[in-house]
Amino acid sequence: MTFLRGKTVLITGGTGSFGKAFLRHSLNHLEPKRVVVFSRDELKQWELRNHFGEDSRIRWFIGDVRDRSRLDRALDGIDAVVHAAALKQVDTAEYNPFECIRTNVVGAENVINAAIDAGVERVVGLSTDKASSPINLYGASKLCADKLFIAGNHYAAHSNTRFAVVRYGNVMGSRGSVIPLFRKLAETGRLPITDDRMTRFWITLEQAVRFVVDSFDQMQGGELYVPRIPSTRIVDLAAAIAPHAEIDIVGIRPGEKLHEEMISVDDAHRTVRQKDRFVVKPVLATWGGDLDVEGETLPDGFAYRSDTNDLWLEGDELRRVLAAV
Repeated sequence: MTFLRGKTVLITGGTGSFGKAFLRHSLNHLEPKRVVVFSRDELKQWELRNHFGEDSRIRWFIGDVRDRSRLDRALDGIDAVVHAAALKQVDTAEYNPFECIRTNVVGAENVINAAIDAGVERVVGLSTDKASSPINLYGASKLCADKLFIAGNHYAAHSNTRFAVVRYGNVMGSRGSVIPLFRKLAETGRLPITDDRMTRFWITLEQAVRFVVDSFDQMQGGELYVPRIPSTRIVDLAAAIAPHAEIDIVGIRPGEKLHEEMISVDDAHRTVRQKDRFVVKPVLATWGGDLDVEGETLPDGFAYRSDTNDLWLEGDELRRVLAAV
């Protein structure tokens, strides 16, 4: 049994890559009472309605996380929330910083306050590897959102509402992933790579959805969950997709890291390692004392980085995973 079984669940940004995969998984495996897709794009909702058909368990709600009153209406009667709505393009955020802040930070605050007032039981916010030691506005805005979600437990201490965060790396095949770009350019015989040393964390959509569902089951409130997932060298990824293509080194783009990080050295001292995940405990947990989280204590100086990861996706295994994406 999972916490979400038989519940009424709302997902913000529900027409995105994760939202579609989460909706499919919920309908097929979780026996939900109702799943509410909350997003601001009418066309994407129409396309998704056509894809899933007239399933009586799905509700379609046009709205923006910037609009607190709309969230109040949408969260009426909701048991659980997955907060996936965000502006995610690094270069777009740099050029439109105010818009990024309004969606990623103010939007997160609105979700938190609306969830508490509506009596939602559990809320999981989706984060990104770019939120750890951020060097671009997108990452900084998501770090702020992570902090807001954890702090939301303080404001909800008098109630049953609890918040947690899930942080993972690049999602294979999602919108914005380099994989569709490489596949498109493969026929030209040339692939652009910013730096041949570059590494990234990778997770499939199905793995991300299952990890979020499992996090709902485990959370007490205040945890930041990081899956133990493999890294891949971008040159290996390019070779697996287009083995005969020439590689053009184009240089690292503004706001881009050579290697990604999901847990910094400064956060590792309050992190434990479990079989499938790391759990970062909150700096403060005054809503209920220290979280009772079992796991292996991390060594001094530990950081969870894509270049020093102990799990790698390469060779035949990489090609097998790509074939399924």
